[in-house]
Amino acid sequence: MKPFSYERPNSPAAAAAAAARVDGAKFVAGGTNLLDLMKLQIETPKHLIDVNRLGLDKIEATSDGGLRIGALVRNTDLAADHTVRRDYAVLSRALLAGANGQLRNQATTAGNLLQRTRCPYFYDTNQPCNKRRPGSGCGALHGFSRQHAIVGVSDACIATHPSDMAVAMRLLDATVETVSAGGAERRIPIADLHRLPGDTPQIETSLNPGELITAVTLPKPLGGKQIYRKVRDRASFAFALVSVAAIVQRDGSGRVALGGVAHKPWRVEAADSEMPRGAKAVTAQLLADARPTEQNAYKRPLVERTLGAVLAEAKG
Repeated sequence: MKPFSYERPNSPAAAAAAAARVDGAKFVAGGTNLLDLMKLQIETPKHLIDVNRLGLDKIEATSDGGLRIGALVRNTDLAADHTVRRDYAVLSRALLAGANGQLRNQATTAGNLLQRTRCPYFYDTNQPCNKRRPGSGCGALHGFSRQHAIVGVSDACIATHPSDMAVAMRLLDATVETVSAGGAERRIPIADLHRLPGDTPQIETSLNPGELITAVTLPKPLGGKQIYRKVRDRASFAFALVSVAAIVQRDGSGRVALGGVAHKPWRVEAADSEMPRGAKAVTAQLLADARPTEQNAYKRPLVERTLGAVLAEAKG
């Protein structure tokens, strides 16, 4: 472990200002991802800013009928919230599909959105990884790629985003609220929060240096049958090979988002109009630009089959 300094600010703006003041600073809340990366010396922050006492742990109704979720709401509390279970069931189900109970008790809403890839080449400092060391190459591209992305990829990176919660948030068209060092607030559509790798896979989000997530806002409920189905190698504590989040209305219309297939939660709005036509038509739109490797080409038919199971479940 490399030495670092530590502080506990008393407001979101002060936390953002501290991050801007110290080069290499990192926010820490639950720490379920950051501390592991620090132990491996993948993350080596010079300064940790503890945001746990900023009061960002409330779930509140908004004036337009939606829901505002504080950045520090723990995953367990969010999944168990009565309003979330009733009106945003896909979010509750996605949260319960992630990690295990102990980690959900500690992990936060903002931290879940910002967790880093679980690509083994990223975690192994002896392997090349453009995300960890820009310009070193992508070990997965010509290596073991069974769990990696098939769409939105580049020659620089084929890693996937590991969050289950983020897939549900993308399906629901959430908005991410932030504060910057100068106190300026910003609202970012979740579709714009995560970036595709391109030539700079080390830049994973559209957040500016020092910008702190303070809340995530959901629009008013969409109704319909809400389902989250996750396909993984074992029944718990495993990341998705493929996951499908869907809202299906009584007339067969709806919307769908995917996890486990891209560098970010994957949704193509044009695919939503294909929902009444079935899983094959929707999958064709979602994965139209897919570039699978030989090892992960199975994900395309797996998406279609998983989506087919979701649609069948929605129809009862």
